[in-house]
Amino acid sequence: MSTTAIVVTAVAAFMAGFSGVSVFVRAKFVVEPLAEYGVPRRIWNLLGAAKLAGAIGLLVGYAVPAVGIAAAIGLVLYFAGAVITVIRARAYAHAPFPLIYMAPAVAVLVLAA
Repeated sequence: MSTTAIVVTAVAAFMAGFSGVSVFVRAKFVVEPLAEYGVPRRIWNLLGAAKLAGAIGLLVGYAVPAVGIAAAIGLVLYFAGAVITVIRARAYAHAPFPLIYMAPAVAVLVLAA
């Protein structure tokens, strides 16, 4: 694994982990938009857990590359779903935010190829 791949993976894991923890601590900048988009509160913890699982999977990928690739794919799909949710809620100005979190996971996949 190259130094670039190691750094990009660490950044992707940090960003996904930060986003996941932000859901669990009910950070205002995360939960207010979720409510605005109509995301049911009962699944907020599942969303946070999915992001944390992705972050952990990326880190496990240092030792088991297949797990890291699977985690990166999962995060890309998660954040693609987030983009769709934002667009369906017609909050178009918010669409770049999940894309920013998705970008390092995409980079992990590109570097793994």
